[in-house]
Amino acid sequence: MTIKQYSIAAQITQTGVGLHSGVITCVRILPAEAGSGRYFVRVDLPDTPIIPAQLAAVRQTVLSTQLGKGEAYIRTVEHLLAALAGMGVDNARIEIDGPEVPLLDGSAKVWTESIAQVGLSVQVVTEDKTPPPIDKPIWVRQGDAFACAVPAAETRFTYGIDFDLSAIGNQWHSWSLLCEPEKAHDSFATEIAPARTFALLYQIEQLQQSGLIKGGSLDNALVCGTQGWLNPPLRFANEPVRHKILDLVGDLSLLGTFPCAHFLAYKASHDLHIQLAQKILDLSLAPLRGSQK
Repeated sequence: MTIKQYSIAAQITQTGVGLHSGVITCVRILPAEAGSGRYFVRVDLPDTPIIPAQLAAVRQTVLSTQLGKGEAYIRTVEHLLAALAGMGVDNARIEIDGPEVPLLDGSAKVWTESIAQVGLSVQVVTEDKTPPPIDKPIWVRQGDAFACAVPAAETRFTYGIDFDLSAIGNQWHSWSLLCEPEKAHDSFATEIAPARTFALLYQIEQLQQSGLIKGGSLDNALVCGTQGWLNPPLRFANEPVRHKILDLVGDLSLLGTFPCAHFLAYKASHDLHIQLAQKILDLSLAPLRGSQK
C-alpha cells in the first residue's frame, strides 16, 4: 500500500520580527524527505539542533505555542505550522536563525502565498500514519471554555469567541479542511490564512510589563478598544474568530496528520488546544500500548 505525501517544490525564505521576543529572524523552508514530517532546525545554535513539530516537543503555551528539545526552543510556531498543514505540506525542513518564528503581518497569508508560489511535490510512502477517525467525543475544558473532537464525516474546525468589547462580541465560524492539496489553496488560503492576530487595548501594557509582545505593533496585529478597532479595516467581519481557527489548526497540526473529526472550541487557548491534541494522541495509541503488554 502506498500513501501520497507532499513537500514544497522549492525553497521559501521570509524574514521578520517575533511577536514576543522582538527579535528579527530569517526562516528558510526547504523540501524534506517523505515521512520526515515538519521540523525546525536552529541554524544559529551549535550542532544545529532539530526540533520536531510534534506534541512531545511542546514546552509552553502562554499566548503562543513553543516547542523545544534539550536547550533549544522555538516560539510562536502556530501560524507557520497552520499554513503548512492547511496547504497540505506533510514534510518540511524549517531552518531558523533565532528563537521565534516571524509574525509577518500577524496572519498566515504570507506563508500560504509563498507555498502556493513554489508549489508542492508529490511523495510516496508505504506506511500510513494517519490517526484513526475519532469514534467518540473527546473533551477538555476549563471553566466555560472548552475544546473537543467529535465523530464526523469530514475534518472540520468550528470556533466560538465572546468578548465584552462590542466590536468583537460573540462570533462563530466553521471551516472544512479539503484533503486534496490542489484545492487547499482556494479554501484555507482565502478563508482562514489572512485572519490576523488581535489584542485588547487594555491588556497591552500589562503584557509588555510581563516581557511579552515586544515585537507587536499596529502593522502586525489588530488592536481593539472600547471605541472599536484602532487599525481598521478588518479583512473579514469576523476576522478574530477566524484567527482562532488558524491557531487551532496550527496547534492540532502537531498530531502530524489530522484525524477525521469535527474539532470544536469555545473561548479556548493554546493550552486547551494542546490538551485536546494530547488526549487524541493518547487515545489513538492506547490500543497499540495494550497489544504490547
